[in-house]
Amino acid sequence: MRPTPDALMLFAAGRGTRMGALTQSRPKPLVAVAGRPLLEHALDLVRGAEIGRVVANVHYFGDQVRSHLAGSGVQISDESDALLETGGGLRKALPLLGAGPVFTLNSDAVWTGPNVLATLRAGWDGARMSACLALVPKAAATGHIGAGDFDMDEKGRLRRGTGYVYTGAQILDPAGIETISEPAFSLNLMWNRAIAEGRAYGVVHRGGWCDVGRPECIPLAEEMLGHGG
Repeated sequence: MRPTPDALMLFAAGRGTRMGALTQSRPKPLVAVAGRPLLEHALDLVRGAEIGRVVANVHYFGDQVRSHLAGSGVQISDESDALLETGGGLRKALPLLGAGPVFTLNSDAVWTGPNVLATLRAGWDGARMSACLALVPKAAATGHIGAGDFDMDEKGRLRRGTGYVYTGAQILDPAGIETISEPAFSLNLMWNRAIAEGRAYGVVHRGGWCDVGRPECIPLAEEMLGHGG
């Protein structure tokens, strides 16, 4: 078991329905921002953090994601039969990821500033944490709509709230995930357990973050990256 994570689950299977026409013939991870697919923006973080093992799940237009990742060293967890959501997807990929805590990263955001995966690695303490989530203050969550997700105390311990938005990057110890009966489920179930046990923590990303879940978020992301206009 790895006390310090060196494997990452890259979520790339979703349908991207909020992207409308942009995802009628391609998966959301291959939608371009600043001339490059969202998937490559995510992989920049992975490469920069020098993570040893990377697994991506595929479902919607999975053949396109497979083709894009060919030769990259990223292993594929095939969900073509059924979309398993984040929790079910992670559970299915565990044989490829190996034992112990893992990074997970959504592929529908762009970032500036420090590498968020390096920030998570520096903040991880498996003796007291089951989850360490990368957050941004709600006021700094570009492209995000709706309420925040968490509040955080002075020690970094999380509870459900509205002050911070989850960015889609974390370290999670998946111990106990096999006890969840549903085949498809959200990782919120694992977070709820960790919160109840006082083992859910957060770190704040000290840079820019943009949720690219809707077409109107693309120019916001490009402006943040310095490609506006």
